[in-house]
Amino acid sequence: MATLKDVAKEAGLTVTTVSRILNNRGYISENARQRVADAMKKLNYRPNELARSLQNNSSTTIGVIVPHIRHPYFAEVISNLENEAFKKGYKILLCNSRCIDERAKAYVEICSSNRVAGIILLSGAIDVNLFADLDVPVITMERFLDSGTASVECDNYQGGKLAAEKLISCGCRHLMHVGSLNRSLPMPADLRSEGFQEICRQHKIPFIELMTEEDQFYSMNYEEMLEQALRKHPETDGLFANSDIIAAQALQVCYKLKLPVPEKLKIIGFDDVTISSLTAPKLTTIHQPIKEMAEIAVRLLFEHSSGKIIPKRTLLPVMLIERETTR
Repeated sequence: MATLKDVAKEAGLTVTTVSRILNNRGYISENARQRVADAMKKLNYRPNELARSLQNNSSTTIGVIVPHIRHPYFAEVISNLENEAFKKGYKILLCNSRCIDERAKAYVEICSSNRVAGIILLSGAIDVNLFADLDVPVITMERFLDSGTASVECDNYQGGKLAAEKLISCGCRHLMHVGSLNRSLPMPADLRSEGFQEICRQHKIPFIELMTEEDQFYSMNYEEMLEQALRKHPETDGLFANSDIIAAQALQVCYKLKLPVPEKLKIIGFDDVTISSLTAPKLTTIHQPIKEMAEIAVRLLFEHSSGKIIPKRTLLPVMLIERETTR
């Protein structure tokens, strides 16, 4: 089996130079690149996807930048993206930014240097300037970038309206919405709150907005905040959470406070990820079409790479999935 040293010898270059070419680091002449490509082909040397992209000037790798790989929602999105990419002969390069610009910048550089076919960016408060001058397509999910190629979103506004309408139809008269991140950058998920508030105002139903912080998002620990809120507002009889993970922890708090669900408090989550059907009682939630969103994101990337004109923004409908926390 040929080695990097064999390729260097065949190309008449140093191992260091060949390594720089394979990792796309620094200025390398086209002549040197071609010599390495020819040597790799002759020796049948294919160390990774990057080597293959060097030879045919294409890539079958998609960079996926996420803010939180442990979060159930993002884990499900990643799983579906990987599956859809595989169907089209692509692989994913998974990057966990934790919404830190320095990490995101490093991952963007990695994606660029590895000649990815494109980047799929999941929601996160990342500096948009990082993507302004990229020469690869950027498809966003639950995030819109003016400099991006296209975005795929669910109808968050309608989701908030559906949640409020359901709680009110169940007889709830003191509502609480939990989960909007306390940040200056507007995100599509913020529309859940706007839709929720619109229905409450239409029906003249009092409501409380409970903001969350980024450290809670990363730790996924909302119990203390939820307990304090429910103790402070014991009249609350309907709760809408921005994610199923928050809704599931609201159930735990209700158990601790001996607050029966749904008899005394009705709860609705958002996303419809696996955890929503594993709680007791099972969560009523707003179904986000994660599978379809992932399928469209990969397809748009594929079509754009093929020279097709694609829509700038795709909005998918959501639906209420009624289970046991509102019955």
